[in-house]
Amino acid sequence: MNALEHLEAVSRLFEGIWKPGGENSLVTTELLRAMDKAGNYVAAAFDGETLIGACIGFFGPPPHGALHSHIAGVAAKARGRNVGFALKAHQRSWALRRGATQVSWTFDPLVRRNAYFNIGKLAALPAEYLPNFYGRMNDGINGADDTDRLLVDWPLADADVAAACHGRHRVADAEAVRAAGAAVALDATAHGWPSPGPVTGPVTGPVTGSASGSASSSASGPATGSRVLVAVPEDIELLRRSDPECAAAWRSALRDTLGGLLVGGWQVTGFDRAGWYILMRKDA
Repeated sequence: MNALEHLEAVSRLFEGIWKPGGENSLVTTELLRAMDKAGNYVAAAFDGETLIGACIGFFGPPPHGALHSHIAGVAAKARGRNVGFALKAHQRSWALRRGATQVSWTFDPLVRRNAYFNIGKLAALPAEYLPNFYGRMNDGINGADDTDRLLVDWPLADADVAAACHGRHRVADAEAVRAAGAAVALDATAHGWPSPGPVTGPVTGPVTGSASGSASSSASGPATGSRVLVAVPEDIELLRRSDPECAAAWRSALRDTLGGLLVGGWQVTGFDRAGWYILMRKDA
């Protein structure tokens, strides 16, 4: 393959993963060509001659030295082989060589495996809850659901990030945190529906999308401890297809709970792959 053929293959890979509806195109070959020529991040992973993963990102305005990682995807047949992890480790090295100090990206906070990958395996730091960030996408992954996203920062020179990229991942144990006195701000019922708990942050309340798409909080209440746990469902993508009403309830509950806690001065410190965000008050 020549360079243009590689870019065409990346575009097809993304189309195959997200399956955008109608004539929509997730990322065109022309855009990839322009991004690459302008010095942005366009990388792909191959198994022999077969493309199995790709990641693209673009630089923010100077002098921030920040890269925004826009899309990363791995072919279904290559999942479980650490392809995504290898791409992110490469992205870190690539960005550091160009003087960047951090990378940011967004992910759906309801997708359990992505939360574990970003927070646990990569040591990224959740910074902001963004309600319905992209608007309605109607693709094969998001369906008709709102596109709430969690924005994460990845400080490239941070010791935890460096350790994570060398395979020393951040381990989170929700059961141990609960045993130490943490309260549950959001749990699941026996039937799989969200069940908000009584815990509130220093300044919490229902999170709504403002004109800028950021989260806002409107109520106040006392914190009841220095750590809380917030649950997510086992498989939100399956739930969107099998029970859209329950999936929508989870979206609303997580937006209010996790979004409200972040606005109210809490910080995500870990994610247990059993399905729990662990948060600590910043002033604790």
